[in-house]
Amino acid sequence: MSPLSSPAAAAPRRLAWSLLLNVAHAIDHWVLLIFATAVSAIAADFGLARWEDLMPYATGAFFAFGLGSLPAGKLGDSWGRRPMMLAFFFGLGVSLLACAAATTPWQIATALTVMGLFSAIYHPVGIPMLVRDSPHPGRTIGINGLAGNLGIALAALVTGALVKYFGWRAAFVVPGLLSIACGMLFAHLAPREELPPTRRPALAQATPPGLLLRVFAVVTITATTGALIFNFTTNGNAELLRERMAPLVTDPFALGALLAAVYAVAATTQVLIGLLIDRVELRRLLLAVVGVQIVVFVAAAQAQGWWFFALAVLMMAAVFGAIPFIDAIIVRFVDDRFRSRVAGARLAVSFGISSLAVYLLGPVVKRAGFDALLLTLAAIAAVTLCAALCLPRLHRSRP
Repeated sequence: MSPLSSPAAAAPRRLAWSLLLNVAHAIDHWVLLIFATAVSAIAADFGLARWEDLMPYATGAFFAFGLGSLPAGKLGDSWGRRPMMLAFFFGLGVSLLACAAATTPWQIATALTVMGLFSAIYHPVGIPMLVRDSPHPGRTIGINGLAGNLGIALAALVTGALVKYFGWRAAFVVPGLLSIACGMLFAHLAPREELPPTRRPALAQATPPGLLLRVFAVVTITATTGALIFNFTTNGNAELLRERMAPLVTDPFALGALLAAVYAVAATTQVLIGLLIDRVELRRLLLAVVGVQIVVFVAAAQAQGWWFFALAVLMMAAVFGAIPFIDAIIVRFVDDRFRSRVAGARLAVSFGISSLAVYLLGPVVKRAGFDALLLTLAAIAAVTLCAALCLPRLHRSRP
């Protein structure tokens, strides 16, 4: 028996590769927002007068992020989650280096799309791998969500610093090399799977098909509206904060630090929600969080300066706070043998549609302004609220 496979080494080794799965979530969200954070600098380098004219070129990344989730989920269940995560780490790293080498809008659009395909692997594969056998799935999902949202904060803070001091290309190179390094560690630490998930025995009684179909339909609708809100806010917040804080803060790094603070504080909401998911009825919690979204979006549309900054923290706390529910519901109803495929299918629909947010963000803001965008987000949140009302009453998640 090798030292790494001995019982004494199993627990710390599992902790290490589980930590890498959380780091992967941070990297996944970090890299998806580099372009949006650095778009002004990239547009200037490419000779474009306005950032809004370059923003649509990122659409392919988010469309691939959604569409790629379907084959990623299928391969995660049928081939194995460990090899798929290795493809994630190494493929993402190489595609980020390709983004850094781009010299035209269409070159970076192509590289971003490839990056989106590899980034699509994480959610349908990494989260089911992490939550399997967890005695407290809500807490596990909440901590994982915190890691992902800290990645969003990194996109604001680190990208802002790298763009200011080293140029926008460095903002892609650094996470690219980090992803490759994490892949090497994961290959060393993550145990090989004896069987892919589809060939394992069932862990729990199957959910009735009728109820499963109902839940899947509601989850897909709420995930789609939630992903629209997520894409509009996370891709637009850098320029939104720049507009609303312009009289007070003008330095790009300072704005990046403020945006990172918004994300870092708001991200803690997911840990709280994760803990509550293990104790409180899911439907009631989801309705409360979405209700807060509606109120805060309307208030933020009228705010400026530091009042807007305070509302931005509440706004993103409500946006992030809604994220753990989807994975918690999948854990509650879907056997582990099929979770990657179910997660991949709902991600393909929700993120495939919500990629339109990235395409529309620049034109909508250019024509109607951020006030109209925030009120539109309030309306989208109202649709989420209506869909959530159709969920059955759900209690604690199961592993």
